[in-house]
Amino acid sequence: MRVCNEGFDQEFMDEKRDMYAIAFTQNVLSGRWKYFILWYLKGETRRYTDIKNFLGGLSQGSLTKQLKELESDGVIQRDVYPEVPPRVEYSLTDKGKKLLPILEKMEDFGKEFGSKN
Repeated sequence: MRVCNEGFDQEFMDEKRDMYAIAFTQNVLSGRWKYFILWYLKGETRRYTDIKNFLGGLSQGSLTKQLKELESDGVIQRDVYPEVPPRVEYSLTDKGKKLLPILEKMEDFGKEFGSKN
């Protein structure tokens, strides 16, 4: 398997379609904070500041990078309202909502097998 900045090589995509599908999904979700951002957006539209406060000590640069990647992948939508100061809100797209069962399964697994300290 060859994965690079340009994506997956065509041979891998053609010959190992099942593995490609897993790798593609993993690539969309890769990033330390993406799971938490998606989980936080599952219930409602959120403002940038709300997301930042929810994630605690995350730097503005890191949060912006994660949000841009999620938007680029089509799983969140960014709406900017022409106000002073500008209001920016994020919500899940239909594509993003399709990732929620994956997060729910991860939650179930963690509840069952995670540390109970």
